[in-house]
Order: sequence, then C-alpha cells, then structure tokens
Amino acid sequence: MNVDQASKIILKPYITEKTFAMVENESKICFIVDRSASKPQIIEAVSALYNQKATQVNTARTIYGKKAFVQFESTEKARDLATKIGML
Repeated sequence: MNVDQASKIILKPYITEKTFAMVENESKICFIVDRSASKPQIIEAVSALYNQKATQVNTARTIYGKKAFVQFESTEKARDLATKIGML
C-alpha cells in the first residue's frame, strides 16, 4: 500500500479528552477512517503512513464517521506517534 492509498483510508486523527487519555492508559490512538475500510486495511495504512506497527484495531460507526481505535505495542510508541501527528 502506498501513501496515497493510505491517506484515503485514514482521514484524520480524532481528538477529545477521552481519546487523549486513551493514549496514556491503553496505548490507543483514535482516527476517523473511510467508511468502507476494513480492519486489515487500517493496520496496513497506519504502518504505511506512520511507520508504526499496530497490534489491534476496533471500529465504531458514529455521526462523525467511522472511528478506528488503533492499539500499539507500547505506550511509548503511541505517545511518540500522537506527538508526531500533533495530538499532544
């Protein structure tokens, strides 16, 4: 997967107080993703865009769009990526 395809899947990070706390407590970052994106596509897009290995993805459909809660191997990796994308 190239960067153009990955940027069509992962639209933007979703930042609230709850998702901010998830970075520290659960090593998760929340993204708004394309409605038709599958969990394996989301994992592949995260590694293509951010060079980070995601371990698990949970999704939910909301009025804001489809949210993907992406879990990383450690809190440090999640914190580094959150800082890189401007969440922290």
